[in-house]
Amino acid sequence: LVSLLLIGIAAWGIGFGLISSFRVVGVVIAVGIFLFLIALVGLIGAVKHHQVLLFFYMIILLLVFIVQFSVSCACLALNKEQQSQLLEVGWNNTNSARTDIERNLNCCGFRVFDLNETCSSDCFRSRQCQPCAPIIEEYSGMVLRFVGGIGLFFSFTEILGVWLTYRYRNQKDPRANPSAFL
Repeated sequence: LVSLLLIGIAAWGIGFGLISSFRVVGVVIAVGIFLFLIALVGLIGAVKHHQVLLFFYMIILLLVFIVQFSVSCACLALNKEQQSQLLEVGWNNTNSARTDIERNLNCCGFRVFDLNETCSSDCFRSRQCQPCAPIIEEYSGMVLRFVGGIGLFFSFTEILGVWLTYRYRNQKDPRANPSAFL
């Protein structure tokens, strides 16, 4: 479900022109496809009572849990100064994201509005733009808390999946010998 949601959000972002960076969309779609394939491996392993598929599903789900838990904790632990530094590094290293942000938030420049630089926002024509940093920082804390909370919730559902897979991986197949369960 989460994998299909990621793929759908990436397609929606491209469709409405919110995201023009192929790298960002490509990574989101790749993660969605990876999670879908992992879920498919777990489903096939559970239906077929295949020990090896369930073992690999359990190990990969544990690794996904570790990464997702770490990223969620990092999102929740960032203070305002760290958020600001992270945003500035991202601003300086990506041109396509900078253009998208300026166009969608109607701002120019990161900390100061410079008339000598080019900007793709509508306010640039009137020369009365505000810098993007205050607008981005206003939303970044809220978004990081939301993403961290959702990630933390799903990481605990993943550890539940690891535990259930471990618990039922060695269970006997009822179709193999039905009289063994009577």
